[in-house]
Amino acid sequence: MEFDTYTIALLTTPPDAPRLDADAATAMQSRHLAHLASLHDAGHLLAAGPLRDPDGLFRGLSILNVEPERALELKRADPAVQAGVFAVKALPWMLPAGLVSFTPAFMPRSVEDVTG
Repeated sequence: MEFDTYTIALLTTPPDAPRLDADAATAMQSRHLAHLASLHDAGHLLAAGPLRDPDGLFRGLSILNVEPERALELKRADPAVQAGVFAVKALPWMLPAGLVSFTPAFMPRSVEDVTG
């Protein structure tokens, strides 16, 4: 059997994450979204989105088409990760070849893109 291999990157909330006021949080989220859109434009990021974890630990999931080490490098360049708002973990994900496919789509670059 052939397998496709991707990397799942999980964003978590570190215990010592900084507390941001509403304006700073919105600005940080826009920088985070711009970073994700740049990764998508470069062809590294296939899908990404928030997670609704009732415990508040897991914040987001990304699927990348690069090795876990490269995914960590790319995700650690995220302004929200650099600021300590998020921490990142990368795991390889294997599944039967052709089971999933990803189509190009619009990735929001800011909070304004999301909220309209």
